[in-house]
Amino acid sequence: MAFTHLHVHTEYSLLDGAARITDLIGRAKELDMKSIAITDHGVMFGVIDFYKEARKQGIRPIIGCEVYTAARTMLDKDVDKDKHQGHLVLLAKNNEGYQNLIKIVSEGFTKGYYYKPRIDKHVLRKHHQGIIALSACLAGDIQRKLMNRDYEGAKKEALELLDIFGEGNFYLELQDQGLEEEYAILDGMVKLHEETGIPFVATNDVHYVRQEDAAAHDVLLCIQTATNVDDENRMRFPNDQFYLKSEDEMRKIFANFPDAIENTNLVAEQCQVDFNFGELHLPEFKAPDGKSNDEYLRELCIAGLKDRYGEGTPEIWERFEYELKTIEKMGYIEYFLIVWDFINYAKQNKIVVGPGRGSAAGSIVAYALRITDIDPIRYALIFERFLNPERISMPDIDIDFCYERRHEVIEYVIEKYGEDKVAQIITFGTMKAKAAVRDVGRALNMSYSEADAIAKAIPFDLKMTIDKALQLNPELKNMYESDKRVAQVLDMAKALEGMPRHASTHAAGVVISKKSMNEYVPLYLAEKGISTQFTMTTIEELGLLKMDFLGLRNLTVIRDVLEMVEKSYGRVIDFSKMTYDDPKVYEVISSGNTQGIFQMESGGMTQFMKNLKPDCFEDIVAGISLYRPGPMASIPTYIDNKKNLGNIEYLHESLEPILSVSYGCLVYQEQVMQIVRDLAGYTYGRSDLVRRAMGKKKMSVMLEEKQYFIHGKEDEQGNIEIMGCIRNGIPEEIAEEIFNQMVSFAEYAFNKSHAAAYAVIAYETAYLKAYYPTEFMAALMTSVMGDSVQISKYIRNCNEMHIEVLPPSIIDSSKKFTVVDGKIHFGLLGVKNVGAGAIDEIIHTREEKGNPKDIFQFVNNINIHEINKKAMESLIKAGAFDCLNENRAQHLAVYESLLESAQSNSRKNIEGQMSLFQLHSEEMEVDSVAGKLPDIANFSQDLLIAMEKEMLGVYLTGHPLKNYEDKIQKLATVTAEDLAHAETNEAISDGMQVTIAGIINSKKMLTTKNNRQMAFLDIEDLYGTTEVIVFPNIYEKYLHLLKEEGILVVKGSLNFKEDEAPKIIADKLFDIEAFGELPADTLVKIKIPKRLEELETLSELRRLIMLHKGDSPVMIYTENTGKKFRTDKNLWVDRSQEFLEQVTELVGRENVKL
Repeated sequence: MAFTHLHVHTEYSLLDGAARITDLIGRAKELDMKSIAITDHGVMFGVIDFYKEARKQGIRPIIGCEVYTAARTMLDKDVDKDKHQGHLVLLAKNNEGYQNLIKIVSEGFTKGYYYKPRIDKHVLRKHHQGIIALSACLAGDIQRKLMNRDYEGAKKEALELLDIFGEGNFYLELQDQGLEEEYAILDGMVKLHEETGIPFVATNDVHYVRQEDAAAHDVLLCIQTATNVDDENRMRFPNDQFYLKSEDEMRKIFANFPDAIENTNLVAEQCQVDFNFGELHLPEFKAPDGKSNDEYLRELCIAGLKDRYGEGTPEIWERFEYELKTIEKMGYIEYFLIVWDFINYAKQNKIVVGPGRGSAAGSIVAYALRITDIDPIRYALIFERFLNPERISMPDIDIDFCYERRHEVIEYVIEKYGEDKVAQIITFGTMKAKAAVRDVGRALNMSYSEADAIAKAIPFDLKMTIDKALQLNPELKNMYESDKRVAQVLDMAKALEGMPRHASTHAAGVVISKKSMNEYVPLYLAEKGISTQFTMTTIEELGLLKMDFLGLRNLTVIRDVLEMVEKSYGRVIDFSKMTYDDPKVYEVISSGNTQGIFQMESGGMTQFMKNLKPDCFEDIVAGISLYRPGPMASIPTYIDNKKNLGNIEYLHESLEPILSVSYGCLVYQEQVMQIVRDLAGYTYGRSDLVRRAMGKKKMSVMLEEKQYFIHGKEDEQGNIEIMGCIRNGIPEEIAEEIFNQMVSFAEYAFNKSHAAAYAVIAYETAYLKAYYPTEFMAALMTSVMGDSVQISKYIRNCNEMHIEVLPPSIIDSSKKFTVVDGKIHFGLLGVKNVGAGAIDEIIHTREEKGNPKDIFQFVNNINIHEINKKAMESLIKAGAFDCLNENRAQHLAVYESLLESAQSNSRKNIEGQMSLFQLHSEEMEVDSVAGKLPDIANFSQDLLIAMEKEMLGVYLTGHPLKNYEDKIQKLATVTAEDLAHAETNEAISDGMQVTIAGIINSKKMLTTKNNRQMAFLDIEDLYGTTEVIVFPNIYEKYLHLLKEEGILVVKGSLNFKEDEAPKIIADKLFDIEAFGELPADTLVKIKIPKRLEELETLSELRRLIMLHKGDSPVMIYTENTGKKFRTDKNLWVDRSQEFLEQVTELVGRENVKL
């Protein structure tokens, strides 16, 4: 006696199924069920997770899908006839059935998608083998026909499906969730059963695990449909019966149909799909000239090594032979050739490729093949960190390409291996804690401010959960325990957090298969094209080749600068010949001029580099590794040890060769591996396993390895496998302390190979900024074209370097930002409403006919069909015609009539050319427009810069806040730039009180449910734009200040949301004119953050205070000790602009408040 659920929707029926796979399988086990199916709507997203979890729990997994059936054929897409679909449940009996199921589901997306991924009878006939079909729920085609009193149509449908799937492979599905419609069609279903002999199967339309989960599921439906629970007209399930019922419950419901219950087990026993997670399915690579792949890889490597090292040393050749032997043994020869091939294609076609990323930089084979460009011998990088012979796993090489040409490499791969063998990879956005609270609050009809207050009480951390937040924040816990509404929201959000919310395409992942992709995985139609329905980790588990083709903006910047340098100065820069030791490069980094330098743009990293004063490549590698949560605590020690080498102490002398490169600090994962190898005699392969165990805090493994590290290990015959520290002359207590230090830091230790690859790009961008700053800044701004916040930031950096950035010019500008006579001209593509076609015509015309002398000649010269009135107006407003005449008012007064005249003349000329009698060229002269500009004054400076801002997104030749700069510097506690980098700035946190000042860029009004007004403001300061939310109470109080282009001081609290820049919830608003100077005795608060050396910073701070004595008291807070103190009156300051700038530079803007 047994019952199996055959109709089950998991969390992967997105925003419809609320049954988490782990909970679902766990409940099935509780109910003593031996098998269970997964049948999500139209997709197979979750089948591998489901399969693995069921196997783990000792339950038979049945792989299926509830597919959508087309009203006519899947190719018909008429809105009136084909908008609605039927349902049909398909279950894989065996691996052949699974293969057919993934083909059916894939075709639903690739060929039949219309509102939903639909299939038809033709597809079912083609791929029916090994599949059992069930007639589905009330949305099934048979049930719908019965509801429409079309019994004969239902019978015809049933017989056709029986014919397709065959005797014993098609069942009529009986459901009883207590719905009137189910009872209404029951007689018809019985009659069908009796007349056709098609057997029954009993199912429950499971959408959640337990009956009490119905409320959470209802909220999930509200989130899906953007409604709330009080909306009477919304989509909802009629009752709470859509849960995983027990066998007893199902037998009672279907007491009159015992065979329908027994048949579920009959179906289950026929279904046996097995996945092979160990087998590789690499695409075939064919070596040229009849060579074997082994021979060809060796040949390429030897040539590459000679190119890299000349004759090389024995160490180099030994390392190469060892690596190649390991690669052959593990079966990855084709993998390396495939990667080499498309990287070689990119380089042959001058597509910039990054120096490597991740642990691949530890391979000398990858270095020889020019897959990577970091010498693993020179920088002591370890091959086993990349490919460990003692832990079989697919190698992982991520490659950066110029982001403008990345698609060309992907197109090459598609062309080489076949379009059907290449796909992108799906990824899922999940409901994180804060977002879940806001979603649930909205669904439960809670006001925005109430839900937002709960969400704000959850600490900002990407790994944060609601349970963890309740432990960490007493205020949230108190709200939870004292307010039933808060408890309801949090409980409901807990039920939903972590569930997938939507599917999208992985930014870089591409999978390449040996046979057609739908032989291995189901396919999905995403916005960016076809992707797999399985995520990246699942793809790798199934043995498919996954590659990350990353588009890196910084590589495009490097390419553009190199091209400008060669064109302007005739110099060809070859970074592969550089030694990475140029003092001028390190001066730029040490000075803090790091805007645009890869990995070094954040305020904290800039300050770290200023304090560190790097003078060698290893310093950059270490800097990139240390500037992260966790290892940041080691930064003061690292800086101090670098400056005072005599302070470095090693627990044992054998550590010095390993740690001297990082001034005695344990920084890299490779150092952990080197320590266990050199001190205790581990193999590199086993040392990588220890590194992984430490990083993941696998306590049982670490305790075992600790004994081996100290005392060594022998096999059963007494042969020494691991020497251990004691045998190598290291005392036990010192060995134990070394191991404990490794354990405490291993969680944060960084992959040196990855850091070294990043450091190469950092050095190259710094080199270009040091030697070709104007070209570098032009390329940098081109790379962020359209991002006004970034361009504003880079323009400020240009001003600091005394590089002039001019408005666009129809004479001097190109599409991109360009350098002319040492000045940067704004790129024409950055002008709103001006397309690439119009720009191409402007450039082509001036090359063919020379520069126009006025606007009349411009219109006469250009092909008038390529440039419209909107584009012309935008160019004038942006200042692009100032090179002909600086009076924009005159140009705006005439441009429309000029274009109309030119278009009229163009029509006449076309008509004239059609006459057979006008054959002589002298009779074909084109009429030209002429005239003179009106005698009117130009616009005011304020209006001119407003026009620039409108068309370019930035203030270029002036700024409305310029006259208030000193005042804002004193008033504001944060800038838009600070908030844009909040996630990397520990001093900025959710809910903190801030003051910002700026101009109202835009204002969006909203009427609340209570019919009150509120506003969303975009406030722009000198550094960018911040959104400010003004709720009704504040809005009504300060309405008189909310004028566009008005300059405001805003006091309020920060509001964090995942994947968004923080917003400010306004508490008070002030007109900057009315906001008086701060009183002379205003308190200056200075915080010394953890990352700075406390004594050194206090000493420098005292020096600054002594230079700027005045009437303002000073409070100092040291984050390391948690202590705060006020200075004596003789150490009060003048609070001058100079003092504020100097102290801001010392501790960071966010750590100075008035």
